[in-house]
Amino acid sequence: MRVIKRYPNRKLYDTEGKQYISLERIAGLIREGEDIHVVDNATHEDLTTVTLTQVIFDQEKRQDSELPPTLLTALIRASGDTLSTLRHTLASPLDWLHQVDEEIDRRLQALIRRGELAEEDGRRLREQLLTRGRRAVPSAAQLGESEMARLLVARGTPTRQDFAQLEARLDALLEALDQLEKSTSKPR
Repeated sequence: MRVIKRYPNRKLYDTEGKQYISLERIAGLIREGEDIHVVDNATHEDLTTVTLTQVIFDQEKRQDSELPPTLLTALIRASGDTLSTLRHTLASPLDWLHQVDEEIDRRLQALIRRGELAEEDGRRLREQLLTRGRRAVPSAAQLGESEMARLLVARGTPTRQDFAQLEARLDALLEALDQLEKSTSKPR
């Protein structure tokens, strides 16, 4: 676990890299799978939760918001809830979207198996259904992978990587909340 020290001037120092580190670089380390622990240099107080919250705030400020307001609202509302309740609240919308996609796939495959729909037509219909009424695009088989990726990005369609990043951010946020819950439940 990488230890980061926060000094009174609010600068963050990476003890492993032996240099000051930005919130953006901390976000990069987390995306790369690093675990971090942030401590106040003078008091040795655990500041990991506060710092991870700052990382999320910094990321949201720099980009068009990637976290949906419903997620942030759920986090605020769930501040007194148990972690398992919070995890269920946050996971429900993502599970629902995944279930919808699976149901679309299941029904299209049934039509194809019964011979009521050609496989190529099924792929095309799936693409149209999953883009939720946006202008239909050619199937992935008709486009190169890079062209398909470009079209998806141009339309603002989230990719699997986007969902994976969001899931990683949710996991980091949940971990931060868990640490906050642990630190607030300790007798002082």
